[in-house]
Amino acid sequence: MAGQANKKADTDTSPAGTDITDAVDFEIIELLFFAYRDFTSDPDVILEKRGFGRAHHRVLHFVDREPGMTVADLLDTLRITKQSLARVLKQLIDSGYIHQVAGPEDRRQRKLYTTKEGKTLARALAEPQSRRIAEALAKTGPGARDTIKRFLAGMKTAEEN
Repeated sequence: MAGQANKKADTDTSPAGTDITDAVDFEIIELLFFAYRDFTSDPDVILEKRGFGRAHHRVLHFVDREPGMTVADLLDTLRITKQSLARVLKQLIDSGYIHQVAGPEDRRQRKLYTTKEGKTLARALAEPQSRRIAEALAKTGPGARDTIKRFLAGMKTAEEN
């Protein structure tokens, strides 16, 4: 791994004189970087063909998983600004992957749904990721899924757990 090639990093000390490598788990950090790179690589190819990126993927994923979610709910889930969401959402709507409906009680509220094409694209993006997860779990052994779920949940910000 990258950290193993840098001998200086192995001997660096903090200003207090403690060994940095004792406090920083470079191996897990690098594994997370590489896992994320590979986990997103298959969907990236599919998205690129449509002129979309990872932001489009996230929006499509969560709208497909929770039909009828409001724009406000989506903003909260993704922790992004209205301005950041506006461009991505407009592209997905204009491309026919998502449609929005005014709320029944509050017409200003916008509920989001994937279209048939949106559901198809969301599935196409999720399938290679699901395959990659299944292959990794099969190599990890019994009980791995629950352990990994706990680990990943623990990595999220405390208010979400």
